[in-house]
Amino acid sequence: MNTMNNISRETIEQIVRRAIQNNGITAGLPQPTGATATASYEPNLVVSISARHIHLTDAHVEQLFGPGSVLTESKPLYQDGFYAAEQTVMVIGPRKRMLPNVRILGPTRDFSQVELARTDAISLGIDAPVRHSGKIVGTPGCVLVGPNGVVELNEGVIRAARHVHMNLDDAAGYGVENGDFMKLKIISPDCTVVFKDLLVRVDPASKLEVHIDTDEGNACNLDDATEIKLLKQDNGCGCGCQ
Repeated sequence: MNTMNNISRETIEQIVRRAIQNNGITAGLPQPTGATATASYEPNLVVSISARHIHLTDAHVEQLFGPGSVLTESKPLYQDGFYAAEQTVMVIGPRKRMLPNVRILGPTRDFSQVELARTDAISLGIDAPVRHSGKIVGTPGCVLVGPNGVVELNEGVIRAARHVHMNLDDAAGYGVENGDFMKLKIISPDCTVVFKDLLVRVDPASKLEVHIDTDEGNACNLDDATEIKLLKQDNGCGCGCQ
């Protein structure tokens, strides 16, 4: 009988990581080598590049895709319950600059928000500020175009501040609390980069995962990283975000 169907994806990932570490192979893999509060704590750290995407309200989904429309899951994300939807829309900035086929992430939210990298924002001609998710007051807007309608956002375009999701055990292991800040050290063959001011988001259901955007992922050559460390940082964000 094939027993692989009874093994969770997370368990398989842990087995593969141990096997690779035991053979001394590290290149190209985000390793669980984060700073520890105790010698026995072994985090299963994942660093993900968050490409440009959109969060929508139920009303805006219907406005863009037609009455009664709902998001259709295309691919699950690393965090349980979240997914990339099949639907995409066009994002239009000032002077009719546009980005076609920007992916929508589900589930829907109480507010609509467009998350871009700095390169994306420049391409659109939008001066998007660095903000933590949901902090959209006073941010610029844009126009969203779907197959069945148009939504004009008066605000909601941001460059998402880098952050780390973790559960209560992870927080205890690192010695941090919700709202604290951490730093991420990434060593790759051609550079070493330290990203500061990662907001800690603690939730009992979260998996340990850092989110950086595409510009940051390219800058540190994440795909070829040989070592990754998540470290405590003194509280106080120096990046100017709100």
